[in-house]
Amino acid sequence: MAEPAKRNATYRDVLDAPPNEVAQVIGGELYLQPRPAAAHQGISGGVGDELSGPFRRGRGGPGGWLLVAEPEVHLAADILVPDWAGWRRERMNTLPNGAYFDLAPDWICEILSPSTARIDRVRKLPVYAREGVKHAWLIDPRARTLEVFRLETGRWVLLATHAEDEVVRIEPFEAIEFHLEVLWADLAPIDDDVR
Repeated sequence: MAEPAKRNATYRDVLDAPPNEVAQVIGGELYLQPRPAAAHQGISGGVGDELSGPFRRGRGGPGGWLLVAEPEVHLAADILVPDWAGWRRERMNTLPNGAYFDLAPDWICEILSPSTARIDRVRKLPVYAREGVKHAWLIDPRARTLEVFRLETGRWVLLATHAEDEVVRIEPFEAIEFHLEVLWADLAPIDDDVR
């Protein structure tokens, strides 16, 4: 006897997910992950601390960006929740009225953990490329690295990998020096999953 056809996950599945889970639909499959752990949130806060003043508010930098932590982004049938996303204000000047974004961001940042790294790299990055997201950062708390990617002719190109306490200028936010030590400042040694 043939197996019944598998139903593609939908936005209804995201809405019905438990409140302590991050729900995403990628390629018709529902992915549920626990809410981020404290170390993950600390790193995410460091990203926001470094970028929000200069790029969202224009304090000490050029402004011109709308930056959002953990937005729900609907891209065709895929529903993704990057750790950070940014839109240039000439493409999106104000936040949408609804619960999600349906315009692909210009930049995304994913904070990797053992339970999310494969999904972030193998499932989500191709969706971001398909939708024309121009820049991607992958932060690995265990290795204390930040990988910087640029989309070129539909493919991700690794521009650089930065580590530890480097002070660097990173696309698309190269107008300021980014202090990587801010990302790891509050981290205890990581022995288990940070998600």
